Amino acid sequence: MTDLFEPVDATDARLALGATGLLADLNAAGVLTSADVHVALALGRLGGEDDERVLLAVALAVRAVRSGSVCVDLATVADPADLPWPDHDAWVAAVAASPLVGLGLVRWDNDLLYLDRYHEQETQVVDDLRARAATAPAVDGGLMESSMSRVVAAMQRARPGSSYDEQVAACLAAAGQWTTVLTGGPGTGKTTAVASLLVGLLDQHPGGLRIALAAPTGKAAARLQQAVHQEAEAFDESDRARLAGVTASTLHRLLRPDPGNSTRFRHNRGNRLPHDVVVVDEASMVSLTQMARLLEAVRPDARLVLVGDPHQLSSVEAGAVLSDVVRGFQGRGDSPVAALESTHRFGAEIHELAEALRTGDADAALHVLSAGHDAVEWVDEDDPSSRIRSTALAAALAVRDAAEHGEVEGALRALDQHRLLCAHRDGPYGVRHWNRRIEQWLTAETGDPLFERAYIGRPLLVTANDHQLGVYNGDSGVVVRTPGGPRAIIAASDGPRDLAPSRLGDVETMHALTIHKSQGSQADVVTVLLPDEESRLLSRELFYTAVTRARSRVRVVGSEASIRAAIGRRAQRASGLAVRLAAAP
Repeated sequence: MTDLFEPVDATDARLALGATGLLADLNAAGVLTSADVHVALALGRLGGEDDERVLLAVALAVRAVRSGSVCVDLATVADPADLPWPDHDAWVAAVAASPLVGLGLVRWDNDLLYLDRYHEQETQVVDDLRARAATAPAVDGGLMESSMSRVVAAMQRARPGSSYDEQVAACLAAAGQWTTVLTGGPGTGKTTAVASLLVGLLDQHPGGLRIALAAPTGKAAARLQQAVHQEAEAFDESDRARLAGVTASTLHRLLRPDPGNSTRFRHNRGNRLPHDVVVVDEASMVSLTQMARLLEAVRPDARLVLVGDPHQLSSVEAGAVLSDVVRGFQGRGDSPVAALESTHRFGAEIHELAEALRTGDADAALHVLSAGHDAVEWVDEDDPSSRIRSTALAAALAVRDAAEHGEVEGALRALDQHRLLCAHRDGPYGVRHWNRRIEQWLTAETGDPLFERAYIGRPLLVTANDHQLGVYNGDSGVVVRTPGGPRAIIAASDGPRDLAPSRLGDVETMHALTIHKSQGSQADVVTVLLPDEESRLLSRELFYTAVTRARSRVRVVGSEASIRAAIGRRAQRASGLAVRLAAAP
């Protein structure tokens, strides 16, 4: 479904007043914005191209990037069908023969049209993955198996009856290759495999290893570090001690941003990362640009482990690299993908719902939702506010009470009691609306006016990187009362940061959260608020991501029509990465 806009009037800034022909028609229909049109016209002037069909294709390539794709497939863009789209075969021939392609201003590859920058990045990712697969590290197989036996024995003493066959197989495979893609849904033991692998690799290198753990957001990085250390608690004391100093950071912090270039980093092909092992969690959130920068920064003789769930939402920026890599290597004997399938995090009901969403089985999902399980609740009401209030208010009060008493750890723990997840930011199903509703409920319950920006108990979500303060996009926190006044306590990846609230510029209230921004986090109870079935944001990946944030209980608020619409719609992103990896020798 095409993401359209409706012009407000003739002065709408999204209308390109100087556009003519096809560009004007599709701009007026809401398919293209003025920015898409102006970039296409500028490239046309640079390359001496005035064919309106080619310029339309370029404008669609610009729109594609804004929508999360890295290229445009002209065979799939004719939506709505009643617009004056060019004949497909003649359109493709005109684009392929365009001087814009000949000059390299745009790229035509596998019947896909790219802006030059994204074709270069995709090519680099393919080349770097192939180069890393061309050689293999030296490994003592017997020692690795012995290490895994020791680790498994320790974990089975701590958790009798558990099986770790999948994790051991993944670790043995990862030890013998420079790149590993470790996939699996929530609770499948990905962190267990990571911690076990690190112990095994440390045994291979008694002189020590430089290990880096990273994730796209601060919240995900903090959770990765905590999870690895929690897994290590089951290990023997000597193994636990070797992992005690391993810390995690955001991917941006690991690569060290270049102050003069928003898409470049100080660690690059000419200044590689010093680490011997780099583990990146929540890799589904890594964009094509970030993956290209990561691959050029990791040493060729360093192990890279990409960890994630390919069925989750992709990055908010262009690219769906993790799912593309998994599809590209599917069925190949040299695949670096190690898949974990047995889930251990939550109960059978949430797992059954997640599986129905993953496989696109709407009937099975509705069966689970309507079965009356304690762990899965379905609310299909015209006004669900009373059902949402009972859980959301209790969680907000728990945060407020701990913050009021200056209990930093208690307040931060209480943040993870409940998540209200929305698809939208605005409107009756949006984050802003529900943040206000919960604050109104808090005021009615406690008498607190909550008009100050730094009210006690305000849950915070950092929305931009601030390298000076050491807080990053995705970090969460809470305003806590202290003897010196209100302080913002942010749960950063390297520990809580105590800051004056006035120093935090880019923060939002986090009583409710968008599903996109919930990635990398978990909560005991999750409420998923689905918009009506006409919402263009509804997708299977969105619904799956929301449900799998829950540890013990999930509540789905929405109609049957909304549920079926979400499950039936895929968040497709145009990319040539999977095809190019599959064809690579």
